[in-house]
Amino acid sequence: MPQPPGAADVRLRRAVELLYFAYRDFTADADALLVRYQFGRAHHRVIYFVGRSPGMGVGDLLALLRITKQSLAPVLAQLVEGGFVIQRADDGDRRRRRLYLSPEAEELERLLTERQTQRIAEAYAAAGPEAVDGFCRVLLAMINPDQRGRFGD
Repeated sequence: MPQPPGAADVRLRRAVELLYFAYRDFTADADALLVRYQFGRAHHRVIYFVGRSPGMGVGDLLALLRITKQSLAPVLAQLVEGGFVIQRADDGDRRRRRLYLSPEAEELERLLTERQTQRIAEAYAAAGPEAVDGFCRVLLAMINPDQRGRFGD
């Protein structure tokens, strides 16, 4: 059945709004804990991805997050000075720094991720199993093609 003019635009705008509000609430779960440490979302991203890939290089983190050294430097410095991120020289190239989480940061990452995965699990349960695969396909399709390979799909 053909859609009336403008119906697609309304559906797309609704999707934009749903993504906005879902992201707002998804990040608020972590924000409430981060504020206790005087951290923000940039700190969370560093903690999350260093926790997912212990030993990643600073350059790898910059490429993954698509940010500049200037924007990462103060966040990383605060995490290092606070004992949350440990920097070690690369065995093969002493100029390269490898990043690791401290035990305290590992626990913080676990708590942050637990809050967010709980929200996702509740949404999955509410939407039903048939919706989960479609949702993941939509999210994957929204990611730039050159970045999709990291998800193995």
